[in-house]
Amino acid sequence: MRSEDTVFQPHYAVRSLQLGYLSPSRVPEAGALLVIVHEGQVLVDDRHSIFFPFASRQIPATDPVVGIGWVDDRPCYVVADPGTPAQPGTRFVGLRELFNHVDEESLGIAGRAVQVTEFLATRRFCGRCGAATALADHELSMVCPVCGQIEYPRLSPAIIVLIRDNDRCLLARSPRFPEGMYSVIAGFVEPGETIEHAVHREVQEEVGVRIRSVQYWGSQPWPFPNSLMIGFTAEYAGGQIAIDNREIEAAAWFGRDRLPRLPGPTSIAYALINDFLKEGR
Repeated sequence: MRSEDTVFQPHYAVRSLQLGYLSPSRVPEAGALLVIVHEGQVLVDDRHSIFFPFASRQIPATDPVVGIGWVDDRPCYVVADPGTPAQPGTRFVGLRELFNHVDEESLGIAGRAVQVTEFLATRRFCGRCGAATALADHELSMVCPVCGQIEYPRLSPAIIVLIRDNDRCLLARSPRFPEGMYSVIAGFVEPGETIEHAVHREVQEEVGVRIRSVQYWGSQPWPFPNSLMIGFTAEYAGGQIAIDNREIEAAAWFGRDRLPRLPGPTSIAYALINDFLKEGR
C-alpha cells in the first residue's frame, strides 16, 4: 500500500484546465485557444503544441465548436475537422504518439478534446426516436427536439488491479499485447455491480485466483475512446492460476527482480507495478 504522502499524478490528468462548458452560441474571446481533432487524432505544430489561436482558423458554420474550459484563464475550444489537409508545419497525430512529446497537462486536454468530439460524432441522432439532435446551450449534452431525450458523454468505468503475494505480483498478457508484454488484470464494470465486485469478478474470470484486502489506489482518465481506469491493489488469498483463454493467453507470478516487458510509463498499469517495485527497495 502506498504511503499517505505519496501522490499519484497520472498522465492524462486534466489539472491546469479549469473544466467548464462554454455555450456554442458564445462568441470566442480574443486570445481564445483552439484544439483541432480529426478522427481521434489531434493537430500539432512542429513543436508538438496542441493549441492554436482561435482566430487562425476559418471554421465553417456547420462545424460544432465546443468550449471545454479555460487554460491559464484563456477559453479553450475544440472543433472536429472534417478532413481538410493539414497546413505546412502541422500534422495530425494519435494520442499515444503524444505521450513522449507533450507535458501531462497538454496530454490531458488532448484526451478531453478527443472524447468530446467522439461524443459529438456518435450522438448526432436520438437513440429513442431517431430525430437529429442539437447541442445544448447550457451543458455538454445532445438534446432531441422531438422527444426530449438528453444524451451525455459516455464514460465507461474499468477496474485495474495489481495482485500481490509478498515479494511477487501476478501479471498476465492479452493476445492483443505486443510480444512479451505482461500487465495487471483489468476489465470493465458491468451494469448493476459495484467496482469492488468487478475487481473480484474480473480476477476470478481471467486468472482464477481468490483475492482479499482490496484497496483503492488511484484512477486515470483513458480516452481510448472513453474509459475511466479505477486502480486497486489486492492480496492473494489462494487458488491456482487458471486463465480464461479468451481475454488472457498467459499469466504467472513475477518477482521484483525478474519482471517481463511492461506497459508504457504513461499508463496506470505501469504506475501500479512501479509502486510495487519501490516497496522492495
